[in-house]
Amino acid sequence: MTDDVKHSEGQKIRLQESRLRFSRFGPNEAWSVGTRLRAAAIAASAPVAIDVYGYGRTLFHVALEGSVPDNAEWIRRKRNIVLRFWRSSYSVRLDLLEAGLTLTERYGISEVDFAAAGGSVPILLTDSGCIGAVTVSGLPQHEDHAMVMAALEAELGLESL
Repeated sequence: MTDDVKHSEGQKIRLQESRLRFSRFGPNEAWSVGTRLRAAAIAASAPVAIDVYGYGRTLFHVALEGSVPDNAEWIRRKRNIVLRFWRSSYSVRLDLLEAGLTLTERYGISEVDFAAAGGSVPILLTDSGCIGAVTVSGLPQHEDHAMVMAALEAELGLESL
């Protein structure tokens, strides 16, 4: 990926994230987002695990046909990025690539507990901030990210960018 592509992709992701604001988010919204993602994954025969996490607990989780136990570990590590930075894990990944640094070099954090890889997106409330994350694991990272973004945009009634 060239520097120009990384930069323009990063700009697009920041714009996408700036639009994703929920007025409220609880178990009903988690179920709606989770089942929307599940339906999309089944339609695409995607071997993924899907996780919606909010307020310190898992609100929705499913492992689809073809997913593997390691997907749960990737979900945890990508979600940790979102909860620390309040940005998508893919956005953090692109910033690190652009800077030519690792998580440990830039932030002093271990890749045992954090994964700057696409697929986890913050759940942001309009009046407070990040309360959780929606995460997909099992596809190439840009596809994991795109699947989550499409579901959140659809949930919020937004046009896809």
